[in-house]
Amino acid sequence: MQADPLTSCSDEELLTQFCLGQTEAFGVLVKRYERELYGYLQRYLGDRNLADDVFQNTFLQLYTKSGKYEAGRPVRPWLYTIATHQAIDALRRNGRHQAISLDAGREELPDGDVRTLIDLVEARGPSPLAQVQGDERREKVRASVDRLPDFLKQVVVLAYYQGLKYREIADILDIPVGTVKSRLHAALVKLQDAWSASPSLGEV
Repeated sequence: MQADPLTSCSDEELLTQFCLGQTEAFGVLVKRYERELYGYLQRYLGDRNLADDVFQNTFLQLYTKSGKYEAGRPVRPWLYTIATHQAIDALRRNGRHQAISLDAGREELPDGDVRTLIDLVEARGPSPLAQVQGDERREKVRASVDRLPDFLKQVVVLAYYQGLKYREIADILDIPVGTVKSRLHAALVKLQDAWSASPSLGEV
């Protein structure tokens, strides 16, 4: 069975082909981002059903706005911009707001050293949060991130869970790169404070 030539196209080529009338190209683009973008929305919203609705709305928006697409414009940041705005609107409609208070803890290692959350988040590698070992510890980190204010949670999820570059995040959120960095720093400080203030995993 011969592979679909569209699957080897870039995001930009797919959207351009769709704008030129090749409807199959849009389906390929949806499938390409189905796992990545849905995962982002589920982490950001914390609700599978809401994430599914927002995912559908995101591509509906992309479909309706495709006529405004400028050939060569990076599709990924644009898609994340639409998804983030749709997610914010969904939270607003549902009357849900992120609480600022955190309730995470610190982890005491077998040798007596204490590993703080900032060590885990800032660990070297392509996806620091993904490298956190152990289900319980991962849940503690995720719970802390979930409780961040929206404007801080956005940059953490985009940077550490989705692996986006500062410039991409800046484009998605329509803020300067310096603001992205300062928000990440503020988020890590809040996470660090919460991680240090709560009981360690070893305590009952």
